Amino acid sequence: MERAAVIVAIDGPSGTGKSSTSKAVATQLGLSYLDTGAQYRAITWWMVNNGIDIDDPSAIAAVAGKAEIVSGTDPSAPSITVDGTDVAGPIRTQEVTSKVSAVSAVPEVRTRITELQRSIAAGAENGIVVEGRDIGTTVLPDADLKIFLTASSEARAARRNGELKGADVNATREALLKRDAADSSRKTSPLAKADDAVEVDTSDLTLQQVIECVVTLVEEKRAGK
Repeated sequence: MERAAVIVAIDGPSGTGKSSTSKAVATQLGLSYLDTGAQYRAITWWMVNNGIDIDDPSAIAAVAGKAEIVSGTDPSAPSITVDGTDVAGPIRTQEVTSKVSAVSAVPEVRTRITELQRSIAAGAENGIVVEGRDIGTTVLPDADLKIFLTASSEARAARRNGELKGADVNATREALLKRDAADSSRKTSPLAKADDAVEVDTSDLTLQQVIECVVTLVEEKRAGK
C-alpha cells in the first residue's frame, strides 16, 4: 500500500538541532527536504554581493524579486544556487549570518520567499519536511504535522560552538539570543510556535533521540492516529 504524502513543518530557533533532524527524518522516511533558512541566507548573500544597503529596508524591498534562487530538495545532498551560482558555502559566512535577520524582516522579501517555499512544498509528490522559523504559522499553516523544537540557550550555544570550532561560548550564546529577539519581534511572520504544533525540548536529548521522536510523530500522522 502506497503511503500518503505528508507535509511536515519543523520550526524553532538556531541550535535546536532543526537542520540535522529535518534532513535525517526526510532521508529515513523518503521525503523531500527544504531548508528555508538557506533561502533567506541566499537572498542576503545576493544583497551583499550587489552592494545593497542592508540598513535601508526600501532599498532591499526594491530588489527583493531580482535574484533567481533554486533549492535542491534531496535531503542527502541539499543544494542552493543564486542566478546559477552554487552558494551553499558562501551563505554560511559570518557576514551573511550577521545580516540575514535584517534582510528577512523586510515584508517584500518574506512575501517573495514564502511564495517560493509554498511552490516547492506543493510540488513534492512524496511529501516534504520543511524547516524554518515561520513554517507552521505562516508558510504552511495547513501542514499535516507541525513540530517546534526548543532547547536551552546554554545547550544551543554549546552545539553551535561545536560547529564553529573554537568560538567563545558566551559570545555565541549572546549572538543566538540577539537573533532570537530579532526574529521573534519582527512585524512580518515572526518566529513563533503554532498553536497546534508539537513542542519537543531537545536540551537533554541526543540527536538520534530527537530524530526518533520526530519519525514516530510523522509515522503516527501517516497512520491516521
